[in-house]
Amino acid sequence: MHTVRRFDRTGLEILDPGECLRLLQSVPVGRLVFTQGGLPAVRLVNFSVDGDTIVFASDDGEKFLAAERGDVVAFEVDDIDLDHHLGWTVTSVGHLSVVPPEEAVWLQRANPLRPWAPLHEQRLIRLGTESLTGRRLLPWGERPQP
Repeated sequence: MHTVRRFDRTGLEILDPGECLRLLQSVPVGRLVFTQGGLPAVRLVNFSVDGDTIVFASDDGEKFLAAERGDVVAFEVDDIDLDHHLGWTVTSVGHLSVVPPEEAVWLQRANPLRPWAPLHEQRLIRLGTESLTGRRLLPWGERPQP
């Protein structure tokens, strides 16, 4: 079965949720976008995908507080080839939550997270995906003509 490609008004390919999930799982680091003191904050985190949720480690700092509150956040991953002018981006939006300690032990055994920044007390946080969207910049020959 051949899927018809869809494009936005700028000519970027609109990715379906399955392709977004596949691409999300293909990179080790993403950007968590949340609110800190009423202002936007962005933090790099390494992560794993557990079903349709994103799991990452934190200590008891600002990301953990956002998870305790159940804040709505965005999480973005991408891959860009500057030489060939190609790339893609995937964004997940949803609520954060703290992973209970007993589940965190199981998740760490199944798919160990190794935070790239040192943590005083590692706690796991989950982003429940409520929206998953993506766009891809295709080679010139595959882009729709205006």
